Amino acid sequence: MKQKQKKQKKTLRESIRDIKTEIKKKPAVSVVYFFLRISVILVMIAQIFNGNYENVALCVLTLILFLLPTVLERKLSISLPNTLQIIILLFIYAAEILGEIRSFYTAFLGWDTMLHTLNGFLCAAIGFSLVDILNRDRRFSLSLSPFYMAVAAFCFSMTIGVLWEFFECGMDMLFLTDMQKDAVVTNLSTVLLDPTGGNTPVVIRDITDTIVVAGGEEIPLGVGGYIDIGILDTMKDLFVNFIGAVVFSFIGYFYVKSRGKGRFATRFIPRVDGMGEDNEGEGKSNNTQE
Repeated sequence: MKQKQKKQKKTLRESIRDIKTEIKKKPAVSVVYFFLRISVILVMIAQIFNGNYENVALCVLTLILFLLPTVLERKLSISLPNTLQIIILLFIYAAEILGEIRSFYTAFLGWDTMLHTLNGFLCAAIGFSLVDILNRDRRFSLSLSPFYMAVAAFCFSMTIGVLWEFFECGMDMLFLTDMQKDAVVTNLSTVLLDPTGGNTPVVIRDITDTIVVAGGEEIPLGVGGYIDIGILDTMKDLFVNFIGAVVFSFIGYFYVKSRGKGRFATRFIPRVDGMGEDNEGEGKSNNTQE
């Protein structure tokens, strides 16, 4: 039993060492990874001294997520472009460390919007690359048009965006986390106030404050209007995810049409290790269909 545990620890140690070796093979990625990792470790030490162990857990999660791109490369036998890998690392850091721990989500109004737009773009790139890899592999009898591949990438990105909103809503309902950030509105339209119990919306305009009655006590919120509980935030997140997905879907469409001639798209589309020129040529003939 002890020998088995030692073997497992050794395997884990070797895996981590191999991952670090793979990262070092890419100088640009290695530099970004090094500085981000040092920054996260410093933040984690500060949070330990502050006694904020929830943020410590976020730092540990961030360090684990930093290894994810390299792990995927090894497990799926693919090669991630340096630009894509660096953006993924910066995205993780911006979301977990800056967004959550440093409260950039509330300090900067456009922070969440920027990350959701980038998320839509990256997920479309990942979805597109998955279809492109299958489409160019001889083992699969696929012959998909550039338009279909662009639509598949768009749908993949939007699905990820919707699943994330499900997660945020679930966390808010179960743990009262307020991941779906509330918004203040000054106009309200609802059928719940219809005195006849019908379906006619009652409109209240120019709302200046909201009073909550809790435990027999009236509590003025003083927010300057009525609190919308996350609906506008969800719709905004999905809309900017939509924009990011559409942008890359267009890029991917013309990338397939020209089969890799676009320098911009190649910075975001992973490649299968060992895919030869024969597959490239076959992919070209398959993907130029309309």
